[in-house]
Amino acid sequence: MFPNSTILGRPPFPPKPQTANHFNQLPLRVSPVLFSRQQLVESECNFRNSCFRGIPLHSLPRFPSVRSHDCTPGTSASPHVSPVPALSQGRKRRSDEHSPCDLKRQRFHSPGSRPLVLSAPSPPRGVQKSSVPSHVEVCGPVLSSGTALSPRTPKPAGCVPPLGGELHPSVIDGPLPPVKDKLSQQIMELFQVCQQQADDLEKKELCRAQLQREIQRLFPQSRVYLAGSSLNGFGSRSSDADLCLVVQEGSVNQKTDAVYILGLVQQLFYRLSYIERPQLIRAKVPILKFRDKVSGVEFDLNVNNVVGIRNTFLLRTYAYIEKRVRPIILVIKKWARHHGINDASRGTLSSYSLVLLVLHYLQTLPEPVIPCLQKAYPESFNPSMDIHLVPNGPRDIPPYTSKNDSTLGDLLLGFLKYYSTVFNWEKSMISVREAKALPRPNYKDWKNKYICVEEPFERSNTARAVHEKMKFDTIKAEFMESWQLLQAKKDLNFILPVRATIQKR
Repeated sequence: MFPNSTILGRPPFPPKPQTANHFNQLPLRVSPVLFSRQQLVESECNFRNSCFRGIPLHSLPRFPSVRSHDCTPGTSASPHVSPVPALSQGRKRRSDEHSPCDLKRQRFHSPGSRPLVLSAPSPPRGVQKSSVPSHVEVCGPVLSSGTALSPRTPKPAGCVPPLGGELHPSVIDGPLPPVKDKLSQQIMELFQVCQQQADDLEKKELCRAQLQREIQRLFPQSRVYLAGSSLNGFGSRSSDADLCLVVQEGSVNQKTDAVYILGLVQQLFYRLSYIERPQLIRAKVPILKFRDKVSGVEFDLNVNNVVGIRNTFLLRTYAYIEKRVRPIILVIKKWARHHGINDASRGTLSSYSLVLLVLHYLQTLPEPVIPCLQKAYPESFNPSMDIHLVPNGPRDIPPYTSKNDSTLGDLLLGFLKYYSTVFNWEKSMISVREAKALPRPNYKDWKNKYICVEEPFERSNTARAVHEKMKFDTIKAEFMESWQLLQAKKDLNFILPVRATIQKR
C-alpha cells in the first residue's frame, strides 16, 4: 500500500529540511511513511511547475468551470470522484473519501468494480441548463446517459449512436448493407472481422479516463479527449488511439508551450507502472507516444489540437448516416496500407486524407450516397462551438436516404476509377465541406502541392505530406493498376489478400 515503506525493503523519502517547498508546510504530526512515492513526486512536481512560462497555472484562461467527472462505457450514470486532499492530516480516511489510488486498484485488480457513482454536476454559472444537456458527459468524448436505458426508453432518433448507454449493441449490431455479389460479400466479410469491437473501444476509454485523473494533478482543469479513428467509426482492431489534452480555452503555441506541457506529462508517465515507452515527438503538432501495458494499445497524445475533436465527430456522423460508408472506407484504408500509400510519415496519404477522399467521392456521384453535412446542418458543426459541446452536436441528425442503390463492390470500383481517370489532381482541390471539387487556391500552402485535400474546419491542406513527385506518381499508379485489375477480375483478392488482411486485422 505504501511504496515508500521500509516494509518493502525501501527507505522512505522525506524531503530535506532546508529545501523550500510544499513539504515544509506539512503538519509535524504527519509521518512521511503515510505518503506514497507517487504523491511525494507529484507534489514536488506541482510546486516546481506552479508557474507556466512565467504565468501561474491557475490564472491561465480555461474552459467554463464545469466540474469534471470521468466515465466508463456501460455505466448507468456519470461517475464523479470527489476531490480528496493529498494529505490525510494524520487521521483515517472516512468511508466516503476515495483517492486516485483506489480507482487504480479498481481498474487493475477488480475488473468488475466501478468507481463511485454520484449525481451529475450542476451546470456552471452563466450557462443555461438547456445549453448543456444533463446526459452529456463533458470531460471526454465517451458520453454517459443520466438514466439507465430500459426497454421502455425510446432510443435516440439521430443516425449517430450515442456514446454511452447502448453504445456497444448499436455500433456492432446495426443493420448492414445487403450483399448481392462476390466482391461486395468479400468487402462485408473483411469489414465485419476487422472493424473495431466494443471491447477494443472500452479498453481505450478506460485508459483515457485513468490518464485524465493523473494529468489533472498537473493541470486541474484539463480534460483528455479520445479522437481519431478509435471514435469516428472507421477504426479497425489494430488501430492506435489518438488523445487530445485540452489545458485551456483557445490555442496553444505548438512549438513552445505544447512541447513544454508534453514534457511535464512525459515525466509523469515515467512514474506510472501501466505506461511504457513515453516518447516525445517534436513535429509540427508535437505528440507524446506511449503504450498502455494493460490493453496493449499504442497512444498518441497532443495538446489543444482541438480541430481533431471537431473532425472526429464530423466523420463519426458521416460514418453512421448511411450504412455503406463504414465498410467501404475500412476496406479502402486496408487496401491503401497494403500498397504502401497510407503513411504520411513516408510521404504518402494520411488516413484522414484518405477518408476525406472517399467521402468526397460518395458526395459527388450523380446520385450522392451521402449529403454535405456542414451545409445541411451548420449549427451542428459550427467551427466556433465550445469544444466540450462538440460531442453532442450531431445527436439529432437523421439517417440519410440515398437514391443511389450501388453495391459495395460497385462503389469500390467507382472510387478507384474516379481517382484514376476523372479527378484532376493538377487543378482541383477536394472539399468535403462544399461537397465538390474546387479550383486550387493560389496560396503558399496549396501552391505546387501534388495533392490538395481541404480540412473541413481549418481549411488547410491535409495531404501536404505528399511533397515528392515520385510518391505522388506511386499513389496514382496504385489507383490505376488496382482499378484495372478489379474491373477485370471482380475479386478483392487481386488487389488485397482477404485472408492475410483478416489475420492482421
